[in-house]
Amino acid sequence: MIKIEVIVRPSALDAVLAIRHEWMTGMTLSEVKGCGRQKGHVEIYRGAEYEVSLNSKLKIEMVIPEPLAPRILYELERALKTGKIGDGKIFTSRVEEAIRIRTGERGEDAL
Repeated sequence: MIKIEVIVRPSALDAVLAIRHEWMTGMTLSEVKGCGRQKGHVEIYRGAEYEVSLNSKLKIEMVIPEPLAPRILYELERALKTGKIGDGKIFTSRVEEAIRIRTGERGEDAL
């Protein structure tokens, strides 16, 4: 099994949700803040300037069967790439075990 973590700007959520496959039974979505090459920006609040060094992002996590990973990664990259700073990042890692607590199912059956 492969865990895919996608960190993108909030406006890209619809593009991720549009990528569906029967083996993608679920995903976890978290609102996060972070910075990278995009750096921060300056905002004005009540007449005073503030430097905002952390940008709002979404972190989307999913665990899928390993044979499906190349296809999902390709579709994610194609859907999310604008060529501009701030497009985000995709990380993958291997998942050794998954257990559905309610039923005790293990491995891909637990997905």
